[in-house]
Amino acid sequence: MATNLALDDNLLSLAQKIGGMKTKKDTVNAALMEFIQRRRQEEIVSLFGTMEWDRAYSHKELRKRK
Repeated sequence: MATNLALDDNLLSLAQKIGGMKTKKDTVNAALMEFIQRRRQEEIVSLFGTMEWDRAYSHKELRKRK
């Protein structure tokens, strides 16, 4: 999908250099993927402490051979 964007050339060049990408397209796509991954991780982290712990659960018991 062709899209015209007004990007900061300095930021794009620096990101391209740091990321080791050959093209601007690869740089922008990598940046978008990192953005998405980070936001998804934040969603997961926000769930910490929201679930009740089952004190009767024992992972060691589940490992025992029968």
